[in-house]
Amino acid sequence: MKFFKTMALIATTMALGGSQASADIKVGITVSASGPGAALGQPQMKSVGTLPKEISGEKVTYIALDDESDPTKAAQNARKLILEEKVDVLLGSSLTPVTLPLLDIAAESKTPLLTMAASNILVAPMDDKRRWVFKVVPNDDIMATAILNYAAKNGAKTIAFIGVSDAYGEGYYKVLAEIAPKLGLTIVGKEGYARSDASVTGQVLKTIAAKPDAVLIASAGTPAVLPQKALRERGYKGVIYQTHGIATDDFIKLGGKDVEGTLFAGEAYTIADDLDANDPFRKTTGAYVAAYRASQEQPPVIFGAHIFDSMQLVAKAVPDALKGAKSGSPEFRAALRDGIEKSKDVYLNNGLANMSQTDHNGYDQRSAFIIRIQDARFRLVK
Repeated sequence: MKFFKTMALIATTMALGGSQASADIKVGITVSASGPGAALGQPQMKSVGTLPKEISGEKVTYIALDDESDPTKAAQNARKLILEEKVDVLLGSSLTPVTLPLLDIAAESKTPLLTMAASNILVAPMDDKRRWVFKVVPNDDIMATAILNYAAKNGAKTIAFIGVSDAYGEGYYKVLAEIAPKLGLTIVGKEGYARSDASVTGQVLKTIAAKPDAVLIASAGTPAVLPQKALRERGYKGVIYQTHGIATDDFIKLGGKDVEGTLFAGEAYTIADDLDANDPFRKTTGAYVAAYRASQEQPPVIFGAHIFDSMQLVAKAVPDALKGAKSGSPEFRAALRDGIEKSKDVYLNNGLANMSQTDHNGYDQRSAFIIRIQDARFRLVK
């Protein structure tokens, strides 16, 4: 935690110094670099160095803060970035519950917010508040539809659910409850747990007792390992599906043999090496990986790519926004919002983005890939 607080302080100091020179566009960042969301927020914080230093001839300054996976802290960070630092755009946060308070702040200040959290409740249903919010992580329904279709086509008739007891887990269950019956899948159990829990024995015993053909776990990062290990240790032999929140090497390392064979619907980034050499997704993934490895020793992960994708959308909106307004002005922020909303056919690490007035996620099923953990690697299921 000390490292990331120090990093945020350095970023702030550099930003203040740069603003006295010619730093024209200011980007505020709040991510969960510590606390339960650290598996997501740490790679995002480390990926700040991959972001463009200049757009359309204008210098870009980044002010990155750790919200410690705390909604209150995230709100404080956002207000500081908007009111004191006067940023043009806000990126954050890493988790759905931590991001929710930022929606009101973005709308009140009329500042575009690009979130790296997962739940579709952040951008839907569209209203006056959410019109200022965009999300680069595919909506739950896109990934859930893909993985549930796969489960149904591969013989599953009954499915049980174990999810984190917050907006992410509840959002996924809502999608499951809507889609499963249409595919002939019967939900035979619903269990929840906190990301910080050390045991899920009771939930797992109830799940196994329901004798499901498959289990869907809705969690993210390393907390997603806990129910899967418990299921295997208690003798569950059925198929285990997870969500795209598990796409990290840490999940594989911590889960070991208990996560072999896990299936989930994920983004192009995770299986880029399995795509054809001329696949347009590979250009984007290659750009992020190269930029990350230039400054970090550890390998990059999809969560870091979320922040890279966010700035790709911002960068494409900047040229037109600058035609009618100066950075630092309300007019520039509004023009950025309008420009991001018009994003068309943008290949990102997370999918093919086509935003609109009614859709601030902008992905469809072309952005969902079925992925299996095989020999301790994420592999594309063709």
